[in-house]
Amino acid sequence: MKKEKAKNKVKKKKILSLSKIIKLFCVFVAIILLAAAFFLYLVIQINSSPPLPEYSFTAEALRVEDNGNLIIEVRNGETAFSVGRRLEEAGIIRDSRLWYALFRLDSGQLKTGTYMIELPATQTEIRSVLVGGEQLLFRVTIPEGYSLRQMAAILESEGICTAEDFLASSSSQYILNAYNIPGASMEGYLFPDTYLFPLSYPSDRVVQAMADNFFRRLRTIDPSYESLTPTELNNLVILASIVEREYRAEDEAALMAGVFFNRLRIGMMLQSCATVVYVITEVLGLPHPERLFYRDLDIVNPYNTYMNAGLPPGPISAPGLTALRGVFEPASSNYLFFRLLDPASGRHYFSRTLDEHIQAGDLLVKGW
Repeated sequence: MKKEKAKNKVKKKKILSLSKIIKLFCVFVAIILLAAAFFLYLVIQINSSPPLPEYSFTAEALRVEDNGNLIIEVRNGETAFSVGRRLEEAGIIRDSRLWYALFRLDSGQLKTGTYMIELPATQTEIRSVLVGGEQLLFRVTIPEGYSLRQMAAILESEGICTAEDFLASSSSQYILNAYNIPGASMEGYLFPDTYLFPLSYPSDRVVQAMADNFFRRLRTIDPSYESLTPTELNNLVILASIVEREYRAEDEAALMAGVFFNRLRIGMMLQSCATVVYVITEVLGLPHPERLFYRDLDIVNPYNTYMNAGLPPGPISAPGLTALRGVFEPASSNYLFFRLLDPASGRHYFSRTLDEHIQAGDLLVKGW
């Protein structure tokens, strides 16, 4: 009996011990679950975006559009920490500590550029956009007939790149060699069109995108242009840039090109007013003249085709498809002159002789 009682006591002790262990284990698990739940709550709270009224867009390089989308710029060389600080200051994220932790746990890198994020957004959603590098693109239109200087002003005003950088890239010997351009700049070889660029885009990539577009468009006009030497092509681009600044009615572009070819063939000066305007505005840096005077025609400069025979040293503008097609497919005629008859419609009078040209001017003065 004594032995049995002793055994029962041992069993009871073991049962009590096991019961205590189970209870302790349950308490431990409960504590862990509570801690995990609390941690998860904190993560959710920190990761969630504050309500819109709490946003304060006073932080640098941040703005919100009328539709509620956030526009944020990640600047060159900027760290994830500085971006997180700006986001927190603006009230876009509640706490930047999780933002820092996300970048320490993952090797993903922020990509320089401008991004659009639909608000409200969590930290992980924002991070995904900035690491993914899918930048916001801005529409920029370069009109036909614009010079490099005019293009540079547009690009700078739209925040794509600075005018100085664009002009420097347009004269880069590396880029000129890459496209076999024999001139001193890419004048005439940057196609006038509507482009989509990110803000603060490298100027060399802007120039290359516009040059690629030029040669792509040229291929649609005449695929055989590739058989031309760089000098032969350059001469055609120069002439197209002049036609671009001279024509107003599209159907007259090819006829004007034919007139200039006729003049070149017989050794006659081109006498293009557009080249004189180029000298005044681009070389001398003066305002665009409302009209030209005889003294303007006497300006001594290689681009002045009233003073110099043959083509000017380089293109004077960015020719569009109409001017390029006109030069590659000029209209055959025996005309040597043309003059504007109707400023409203842009129509010109074409003539074979100087006498006809003068008579057309007299008729215009008389209101013909």
